[in-house]
Amino acid sequence: MTISRRPLLLGLAATGLMGAAPNPNAGRMVVTLLGTASPQPNPNRFGPCTLVQANGLNLVFDAGRGCTIRLDQVGVPLGKVDATFLTHFHSDHLNGLPDLWMTGYIQTPFGDRKAPMRLFGPTGTVRIANAMRETFKDDIAIRIADEHVPEAGTRIDAREFPEAGGVVFNERGVKVTAFAVPHGELIHPAVGYRVDFDGRSVALSGDTRYSPNLITHAKGVDLLIHEVFVMPAAAANDPTAVVVAQHHTTPEQAGQVFAQVKPRLAVYSHIVQLRRPKMKAPTIADVLSLTRKTYKGPLAAGEDLTRYTLTAKGVTGERLSNTVRPG
Repeated sequence: MTISRRPLLLGLAATGLMGAAPNPNAGRMVVTLLGTASPQPNPNRFGPCTLVQANGLNLVFDAGRGCTIRLDQVGVPLGKVDATFLTHFHSDHLNGLPDLWMTGYIQTPFGDRKAPMRLFGPTGTVRIANAMRETFKDDIAIRIADEHVPEAGTRIDAREFPEAGGVVFNERGVKVTAFAVPHGELIHPAVGYRVDFDGRSVALSGDTRYSPNLITHAKGVDLLIHEVFVMPAAAANDPTAVVVAQHHTTPEQAGQVFAQVKPRLAVYSHIVQLRRPKMKAPTIADVLSLTRKTYKGPLAAGEDLTRYTLTAKGVTGERLSNTVRPG
């Protein structure tokens, strides 16, 4: 894979990593944004999905549209994903999950899963896993009989936890902690995550409004990945827009979160830029400008295939090229 030389926002230094996505050694964590957009179909920004790599583990957070394509682009076979974590059950965070599961058990270099796919999430995750197996049981039966796909590779090892969260994964020194976030009165469960490894840390907000609980759990992380919602001022009387806005964090509110968490770098992902006919759509520049009203620290607007490397010296980033690997 080639690396584009286009600089990141704020002049983040390139790490110089080439080829397939690395599995970092001790004291080093790598976070790659695989999808940074909203439910709106967008060929440049796929659905919410983030890859966290530490001590040989590949951990995927949410599985939005196109996650399998992005994983292949960064050189991670689907069968080499060690665990997938769900923040909540909105379709844009789940619609890539059947693809991640089923394409993963095809016995080719891009899949090759031979053991059950491990899936972690709040209460309801087991039901989703069972429903997927029932929905696609014909594919399972055909591929086992016709292609000799290992039956174990078609299974899903789904593990639930209460919305209040806690430590939900702890292997090879990599700890994943879930915590509740307020995505809306009718939207439960909804959680964010924090990943810690050998002094390095990243927090992922999931979908949330301004959240004191997130601030508590994310304090002092190296990297904070946070959602954001912005809409045209003229849409203030649009009932649908108003409802959606109530489920998310504005740039100004996100800035208040960043100012209290004090991460080494705050990065926007799952950027919801509400568009309406005959209204000027908000831009990424608008998002950053509004954030600067309440936050003056290190900040970037994430893009698909942006990779951040966390070390004791700080956080560096590079933008990987948006090309499909041959074969």
